[in-house]
Amino acid sequence: MDYEHVLSDPGEAGIFARPSDGAELDAAAERAGLTRWAVDLTGVTTKEQLLAALAQRLAFPEWFGGNWDALNDVLAEMAWEQPGGVVLSLGNCGELAQANPESLETALEVLDSVAEGCYDEDIPFWVFVDGIDPEAF
Repeated sequence: MDYEHVLSDPGEAGIFARPSDGAELDAAAERAGLTRWAVDLTGVTTKEQLLAALAQRLAFPEWFGGNWDALNDVLAEMAWEQPGGVVLSLGNCGELAQANPESLETALEVLDSVAEGCYDEDIPFWVFVDGIDPEAF
């Protein structure tokens, strides 16, 4: 697949299962000039742990409120600062999906909202999730 071409198109962006050729995807994102964010969710089983992992790994500003609305706001602001686009990889989501599927589903809804807002600004915002059955979400 020609990831580099696809990743540059905000109209194609959204939430997807991380492909088996993830290294090729990462290399294409770098070549296309997209900012790459990766968050490993190993051991994360609660909303609070999820928000803390995102905040720590992505170096959220101090004003981050630790709730879904604040997650939307901070990610949108951070993405708008990356006019070339963003690829966010969420690794090892299986434990969260098993222990707290509602929190994972809400997080994905928030990320989808950010992707829609970025589309309006012509900024590709991609989310790739691994460790879960894509059919479940």
